[in-house]
Amino acid sequence: ELVPSIMSNMLNPDAIFSNNEMSLSDIEIYGFDYDYTLVFYSKHLHTLIFNAARDLLINEHRYPAEIRKYDYDPNFAIRGLHYDVHRALLMKIDAFHYIQLGTVYRGLSVVPDEEVIAMYDGSHIPLEQMSDFYGKSSQGNTMKQFMDIFSLPEMRLLSCVNEYFLKNNIDYEPIHLYKDVKDSIRDVHIKGIMYRAIEADIEKYICYAEQTRAVLAKLADHGKKMFLITNSPSSFVDKGMKFIVGKDWRDLFDVVIVQADKPNFFNDKRRPFRKVNERGVLLWDKIHKLQKGQIYKQGNLYEFLKLTGWRGSKVLYFGDHIYSDLADLTLKHGWRTGAIIPELRSEIKIMNTEKYIQTMTWLQTLTGLLEHMQVHRDPDSQMILEEWKKERKEMREMNRNFFNAHFGSIFRTDENPTYFLRRLSRFADIYMASLSCLLNYEPDYTFYPRRTPLQHELPGWSDQLCTGTFRIPFLQETVQIK
Repeated sequence: ELVPSIMSNMLNPDAIFSNNEMSLSDIEIYGFDYDYTLVFYSKHLHTLIFNAARDLLINEHRYPAEIRKYDYDPNFAIRGLHYDVHRALLMKIDAFHYIQLGTVYRGLSVVPDEEVIAMYDGSHIPLEQMSDFYGKSSQGNTMKQFMDIFSLPEMRLLSCVNEYFLKNNIDYEPIHLYKDVKDSIRDVHIKGIMYRAIEADIEKYICYAEQTRAVLAKLADHGKKMFLITNSPSSFVDKGMKFIVGKDWRDLFDVVIVQADKPNFFNDKRRPFRKVNERGVLLWDKIHKLQKGQIYKQGNLYEFLKLTGWRGSKVLYFGDHIYSDLADLTLKHGWRTGAIIPELRSEIKIMNTEKYIQTMTWLQTLTGLLEHMQVHRDPDSQMILEEWKKERKEMREMNRNFFNAHFGSIFRTDENPTYFLRRLSRFADIYMASLSCLLNYEPDYTFYPRRTPLQHELPGWSDQLCTGTFRIPFLQETVQIK
């Protein structure tokens, strides 16, 4: 009876979701990251990064050539996972620092729950062992969280090399492996391997269908100022933007900053801006004004604010990296922030399927039965309760497999939000699958977060929110451009 009702109110994958009330009428200036914000890449890019980093491990770090037998698997890892550097374990952790059992991997094999509990004296990770915003901790990289979309090949490569060493009984130091893989992935970017490959075959690697130009043109038509701050180099950005926007792409932006070295750009006051000429040569002029049509390198946000005067909540900045792009802007500078989460679209499409809705409806029903019927202590009732617990565990595994067979959804563990979602909720005012979602909203639209019922609030109010249409971006309620 419940499933048809839920099916009639499916979520819109192209909606924008709000963590904090925000009106676009207050936004005068729009800022953007480049990679996975203005431009999206095809599935071929992660294979390229994986293969290039694997070759660097072999050729420059003297790793066994046999690791070439491992290929990139796009279905292995998800974003937001944690890696225990000392134990060489990849895992998923929830918002309360608990490991989701069944998602701990040593190499390419899952670690039994009993072993995980023995290693960690339970499944909780203490605060002092968790990463801070940028992957460090008081104990020196005890846990590294992979928040970047570019980190998916890194997780796969770490797991594959771990797998090779384990299968061949090779004694190795996990800390050295982590550092070597990290350096190899970094060198794919720094040495220009990735940039040259994309520029040489731009149609293979860049997806053209994200309607970036339409978004920028709409904002320009409504008199909005726009700027770009990216860590990518000048020529790479220029060629990519010419491909997805057009030769006149710079006319749309009031300020363009490349090789910004985020997140240091938002914190380091010492680095001045440098102008980049048409040939990519750095000029030595002192910068007194950030001019439209010019490209600038390095710099820092404090100098940016002084030269532009763009301060506070009239600025909305979009990026895909919750820490490097968004955290400092919302915590220290009062900008509004928008997170681009490409995985959101595919996850919502899964959540809209009848099979998923049936599974989740029955899972919630089982949970309710367990909660209400546990007061019955007689043997027959207890036997039924144990059967329900077993079925509930099976349903949870089925639910996880809808998204990713190894780690499930990037947003949720069994019941709790993931650590990834916790940070997303803290550092992003709004989030969406791509910038093209902005095309569904008027420039004066106000985003209202849904009132999430607290655990102690009335069930009737909770049910009203869950089953009603109050402020929920359902498919048939998409706001259209006038």
